[in-house]
Amino acid sequence: MPRYRLTLEYDGTGFVGWQRQKTGESVQAALETAIEKFCGERVRVTGAGRTDAGVHALGQVAHVDLKKAWPVKTVMNALNAHLRPLPIAVLAAETADDAFNARLSAKERTYLYRIVTRSAPLALARNRAWHVPQQLDGRAMHEAAQCLVGRHDFTTFRASLCQARSPVKTLDVLDVAQHADEIRVVAQARSFLHHQVRNMVGTLKLVGEGKWSADDVAAALQRRDRAAGGPTAPAEGLYLVGVRY
Repeated sequence: MPRYRLTLEYDGTGFVGWQRQKTGESVQAALETAIEKFCGERVRVTGAGRTDAGVHALGQVAHVDLKKAWPVKTVMNALNAHLRPLPIAVLAAETADDAFNARLSAKERTYLYRIVTRSAPLALARNRAWHVPQQLDGRAMHEAAQCLVGRHDFTTFRASLCQARSPVKTLDVLDVAQHADEIRVVAQARSFLHHQVRNMVGTLKLVGEGKWSADDVAAALQRRDRAAGGPTAPAEGLYLVGVRY
């Protein structure tokens, strides 16, 4: 049974997230429906990251097994045709061996969080960035972010409904860069806890506002208590940029 690796981008606005749910349309369900329309097969698609409602992707990876061997270009073009007009695009389709698993084979996931700091409301970036109508100190945010890099118990930045077996994760990169009126936070790790990136960003915003210091961030991490951390940043600023295998 041929296995296909798919690389996707999507605008998460209006979706309940990647994972199929009863409460609304998901990216996973939309993709599975497109596959059924294409080849008549009812399948289950496995994604590398279970992005939340409103979260976007520039390089989500998924795999699916089909009964028939199709040319990869046919798979990509057919799925894109059946996905219209939804804001989901298959950027690439490749054949993969049976050992490849989009979720379990991943070595590193990269997320981007966008904050736009200006007084004017967002037009083009509406639902695609967190609008903060005052300037933030990006350099201070970056310095504080380095307290979180490494292997730690991230309970302070873990959602209460997180299903991970352990709160211990290794954060490889947490960089904050300022580009004019936009702040971009890049996080890299093999895997993340539920809401971990958004909770870290919400905490770093307090540093950018001058309300917290790097020491406060370090102390919050050591508390291992969600109540000790900052607020959860909105979903619309978060993007799954890519997955490394």
